[in-house]
Amino acid sequence: MNFLVDECLPVRLARLLSDADHHARNLSDLGLLGATDEKVMAAAAQRDCVLISADTDFGELLAAGQLSCPSLLLLRGPVHPPAVRAQLILDNLPSFVDDLRSGAIVVIAEDRIRVRSLPVGD
Repeated sequence: MNFLVDECLPVRLARLLSDADHHARNLSDLGLLGATDEKVMAAAAQRDCVLISADTDFGELLAAGQLSCPSLLLLRGPVHPPAVRAQLILDNLPSFVDDLRSGAIVVIAEDRIRVRSLPVGD
């Protein structure tokens, strides 16, 4: 799977996902540090990447625009070290990988995972 990791998350998260045989890049790899949320979403969509973030603004933009891509993996809850976050994603990815491929917002919280298909409201 292709991932683009938002700047609000540690660069190491992208490296750990890459080490697990996924293609993962951080915004800094693309020269997008400080870019608007719209530019970040466009970069993820153009590269067919799932955007990983802790910023709920991306979900709001996807919903408001009735967009079907990019998929968003939203990490909520306590701030864990990158290795713990990466393992949480990797352990649960099989349960929602098809949703991400189809277009979805997947929220991983401490006690549950929620999936909402894109575009929101369909």
